[in-house]
Amino acid sequence: MNLTRLEINRRTALLTSAAIAANVINPMRAFAQETPRKGGVFNVHYAAEQRQLNPSIQASTGVYIIGGKIQENLVDLDANGQPVGVLAESWEASPDGKTVTFKLRKGITWHDGKPFTSADVEFTAMNMWKKILNYGSTLQLFLTEVETPDAQTAIFKYERPMPLNLLLRALPDLGYVSAKHLYETGDIRQNPTNLSPVGTGPFKFVKYERGQYIIADRNENYWRPNAPYLDRIVWRVITDRASAAAQMEAGELHYAPFSSLTLSDLARLGKDKRFVVSTKGNEGNARTNTLEFNFRRKELSDIRVRRAIAHAINVPFFIENFLGDFAKLGTGPIPSTSTDFYPGPNTPQYPYDKAKAAALLDEAGFKAGRGGTRFALKLLPAPWGEDISLWSTFIQQSLGEVGIPIEIVRNDGGGFLKQVYDEHAFDLATGWHQYRNDPAVSTTVWYRSGQPKGAPWTNQWGWEDKNVDKTIDDAATEIDPAKRKALYAQFVKEVNTELPVWMPIEQIFVTTITAKARNHSNTPRWGSTSWHDLWLSA
Repeated sequence: MNLTRLEINRRTALLTSAAIAANVINPMRAFAQETPRKGGVFNVHYAAEQRQLNPSIQASTGVYIIGGKIQENLVDLDANGQPVGVLAESWEASPDGKTVTFKLRKGITWHDGKPFTSADVEFTAMNMWKKILNYGSTLQLFLTEVETPDAQTAIFKYERPMPLNLLLRALPDLGYVSAKHLYETGDIRQNPTNLSPVGTGPFKFVKYERGQYIIADRNENYWRPNAPYLDRIVWRVITDRASAAAQMEAGELHYAPFSSLTLSDLARLGKDKRFVVSTKGNEGNARTNTLEFNFRRKELSDIRVRRAIAHAINVPFFIENFLGDFAKLGTGPIPSTSTDFYPGPNTPQYPYDKAKAAALLDEAGFKAGRGGTRFALKLLPAPWGEDISLWSTFIQQSLGEVGIPIEIVRNDGGGFLKQVYDEHAFDLATGWHQYRNDPAVSTTVWYRSGQPKGAPWTNQWGWEDKNVDKTIDDAATEIDPAKRKALYAQFVKEVNTELPVWMPIEQIFVTTITAKARNHSNTPRWGSTSWHDLWLSA
């Protein structure tokens, strides 16, 4: 190991943690006396293009950061993390949990002037959420139809119970609606509207210049009174993190979301009064670092090899020396931040033990050959954050010490998603799993079989376990909260035993934003929301 580099990263991490902690205590000053100011352009750092802007068919913070300002969801979360209506005014579930009725707002129009109705909800739910959306296909597995008795009523029918609390917790991310009249003919995935979205939101799409920028302007006919305040939002594609930080300091960028800057730049900007550097506004997007295994590779289909790989990596050392106080040891796919469902740490774990890793590899028949090599693997890291890159390099160094040379292959965002989740052209992959309030929203899809090919952040590993599938389905349709929690504890035990995906590190995203911004970070998933009330002081 390069101890000099580790020491530098350790000190940087600790400085970063201290700087962020100071802002978390008082992340925003009081501006109650100020009158909201109309106008202005808000410039956003967009670190990795995903070649998709429609949140109805791809659930991702990298899509919400743009599409969530243009399209709207049925339900979002308020400042206290509770469901609040957006396109839906109210909702009601039947006692058996098999029918959920939404009453929709009247008088809302799409950006092209067409009226928004229940027909749009029905079309989106049945053709996008159920069939295409990477997390929606599991959430809506038992959705049979959506009845539309009138333009303002959408009645969801399920063959197995849908817990209302689960659905309401899921819809902020998995409830964005698309216009039926723009998608009802042709291939939804190839529809050009996916890259020039039309919505009902506070901002209207203007232009997407690949590799440079995306622009959206104020929707003058937005349904919320006096909103939005901003004239324009510009998302600037900047893949170099140091360059993005420099542009923040020069006033050319106002916001860098989702830990998109380097640890050292976060530390520096956290001490600058011109910026707020904080985890606030990201409470609904807890994340874990992943190690994903492709079971099509013979060696990785052997459970002893997967366990050996986990035992070969000193995760506590990595956290202490690279990530600092804003990361902690994970215990599985449900993080400790999930007070309703966290099963505790007493599930199968894989503590660092290099001797045990070597013994498992020997037992699996992969003994060290000439030069100590057992077999080589290709690792694809996601380009979302510096921690993923560091984690990938640490994996490479660690596995090299037990005779598994690693080739790291780096791609842009679209290339990574295509190679891992569509072409399956990887052996190992690293990235982020984001936990969104309930395991059935964005967690169990990493493990349940039968996911549509190409759906990002779902089970594309070539792994299937019918017992795990049953546990997942039973938990997602159980109305009793205590029974649901017990089923998810069983789920964690099962998947930690089989280890198709390893999730050993917990973190929370860090936001960097100009101190001139008002009404920012005021909901648990703020970076993904509409920004209808965001404004800039003079």
